[in-house]
Amino acid sequence: MTVLLLGATSDIGGEVAARVCRGRRVVLALRDPGRGEGVVKRMLEAGATSAEVVPFEATDLDSHRRVIEAAGEVTTAIVAFGILGDQKLAEHDEREAARIATVDYLAQINALTVLADVMPRGQIYAFSSVAGWRPRRANYVYGSTKAGLDAFCQGLADRLHGTGLNLITARPGFVIGSMTEGMKPAVMSVTPDAVADAVVAAAGRNRSCTVWVPGRLRLLAAVMRLVPRPVWRRMPR
Repeated sequence: MTVLLLGATSDIGGEVAARVCRGRRVVLALRDPGRGEGVVKRMLEAGATSAEVVPFEATDLDSHRRVIEAAGEVTTAIVAFGILGDQKLAEHDEREAARIATVDYLAQINALTVLADVMPRGQIYAFSSVAGWRPRRANYVYGSTKAGLDAFCQGLADRLHGTGLNLITARPGFVIGSMTEGMKPAVMSVTPDAVADAVVAAAGRNRSCTVWVPGRLRLLAAVMRLVPRPVWRRMPR
């Protein structure tokens, strides 16, 4: 039984893996294997029977199936890679916009499709965001990728219904971590450990589901839909 973490330096991904790895083998996939030593140590301390690092480049879509199949019989997969990108640059540089879209959408659905195809049973964790619920002017490139990913995950969850393979999709608010370092936290901000606690608990229901983190964010999201567009376009990130 193997836990596969795609994006092993992810704050949230590492927290989830540490919660589910006890007594299991862990495969840590990341762009720079040299940065994996600390993650390996953490997995072993959390009770993993073994932990190994493999190279993984999210934008190399053709490599995903090879990396996933080489991991062995994966019964827990955590798709945790991603970038915020540079919104201001992306507004004028199509290459930056395409880079964000490739990592945060194309590579995500590519990996999820492979995982759903090869995993016999278990759980797949994917990470959407409230940023995709109603993309804002301040971060619409990133938000659009999360909107697309969220829609894909809802459809994939329906496809997996009754198969023994479940998709847990997280919709967190602003996550305070390495990706958002230096940014002002938004309302209902959460930490990586809080997201991990919520999604691992949801996985225990043994069915696909979408998890708002924190749970009360669902109410704020409902209000977000009602804000007039002239007001919404002035909303900060």
